[in-house]
Amino acid sequence: MDFYWSHILSIVTFIPLVGAFLILLIPKESKNLIRQIAMITVTFDFLISLPIFFNFNGQIATMQFVEKFTWIADLGISYNVGLDGISILLYMLTTFLAPLVVLSTWSAIQKNVKEFMFFLLLLQTGMLGVFTSLDFFLFYVFWELMLIPMYFLIGVWGGERRIYAAVKFFIYTMFGSVLMLVAILYLSYLNYTATGLITFDIETILQMDIAASTQFWLFAAFALAFAIKVPLFPFHTWLPDAHVEAPTAGSVVLAGVLLKMGTYGYIRFCLPMFPDATIEFLPMVVVLSVIGIIYGAMVAMVQPDMKKLVAYSSVSHLGFVMLGLFALNMQGIQGGIIQMVNHGLSTGALFLLVGMIYERTHTRMIADYGGIAKQVPIFATILMIATLSSLGLPGLNGFIGEFLVLFGAFQSEYVHTVYVVFSATGVILAAVYLLRMYQRVLFGPITNEKNKSLTDLNARELVVIIPILIFIVWLGIYPKPFLDKTTASVEQVIRTVESGAKIRWTNIEDSKQNDIPVLTINEDK
Repeated sequence: MDFYWSHILSIVTFIPLVGAFLILLIPKESKNLIRQIAMITVTFDFLISLPIFFNFNGQIATMQFVEKFTWIADLGISYNVGLDGISILLYMLTTFLAPLVVLSTWSAIQKNVKEFMFFLLLLQTGMLGVFTSLDFFLFYVFWELMLIPMYFLIGVWGGERRIYAAVKFFIYTMFGSVLMLVAILYLSYLNYTATGLITFDIETILQMDIAASTQFWLFAAFALAFAIKVPLFPFHTWLPDAHVEAPTAGSVVLAGVLLKMGTYGYIRFCLPMFPDATIEFLPMVVVLSVIGIIYGAMVAMVQPDMKKLVAYSSVSHLGFVMLGLFALNMQGIQGGIIQMVNHGLSTGALFLLVGMIYERTHTRMIADYGGIAKQVPIFATILMIATLSSLGLPGLNGFIGEFLVLFGAFQSEYVHTVYVVFSATGVILAAVYLLRMYQRVLFGPITNEKNKSLTDLNARELVVIIPILIFIVWLGIYPKPFLDKTTASVEQVIRTVESGAKIRWTNIEDSKQNDIPVLTINEDK
């Protein structure tokens, strides 16, 4: 038992990798056996990850379940993993979605099943590793490890334009990753010049006092990599193509977890590590977030393809997450974190439902549907819940996240009220495009004769979707157990940013003499 608790994060992180290599030993003709092994692997992984959540103490800000040993001594690289309140919910979301994603592929993936499951399990290890890494080199290894399997999942099992979407996804992500790598190496160099020790330890580098001018460039490098991954407007153009062309399982993983790597990167690295630059870049990030909220919603309104509509809704919803994180107060940041989880559940459910109806009709065009509510009443009911969740109906998970974000932004001394008002219109626009899509797909006369013979969701599909619905309702009614896990870590991030916010746009005394308006930051907080 001691071994289990000492290495629990490594066990959970690498079990999918073990399953992936086990699948390689099985003949590709044994498709059902391959699916069963993949399903057993991720289900077992989720079950043994549950004690992490229940034994996690949200009242302390330090890393928990830490495991550390020297990896490459000469370069100061260590295998160092742990979880805190910033990463715990995203880590659990990753393990929770994995069995549902594998089960959703049971009939959808018939080509190269062995390779598909191998890449899916490899991707799982990469995602889990990103959320636990406390060494920059290790973080970068896991960050890049995610890129390869996702590229193949889109490029091999995607739609007609899969190669274009996969290459675009790869180029965008790789461009940001290279800039981040340069910034990581420079951070290690700064620590070496200050202490004489080579290290990539994240907690050690966080303690460095970095000059404001240097913070500017380092923040820019990290922020661009994370902005592409979010994606933050205007770096979003790869996302609709990737979502539309990816298989359903790929879209769920992309929306549920991969996009959160960007928002996670901001709160894990950019905010606490570069507090001066955070304040300097904050107005620009807030403006881009607001633009993303409104732009994503308005573009979603005119989409003829259900999957593309949901894809653009992600641009809008993740704009809310960014707004909450850069409000730099408890309500905003906690709202941003819980909204990451909410988006993974709501949008993941929407992609799963679109995939389920696509398996029956082989079309995602809204115009090809209409009037099918009587044929598929269970599907219609579940789609209604997922739709209302995504648009933020009180009592469902989307409401609590958006409420905390807007409330936090309204109270923030860094975010102008006008931006909050414009952001709130995103909620109205979400209701327009989601309810309009729901009405056109399910109600009215049946115009397509093929839709008269549609079958409702089967038992396997209900097993896939019902666990998500449970959490959609749970988070909407009683989010306290989840918010409590983040409290201490969020407080620490806020203190770190505010204590380091010493930016001056110009010398204050000179400004008073010359009557020049300046931005001042309260240093006593």
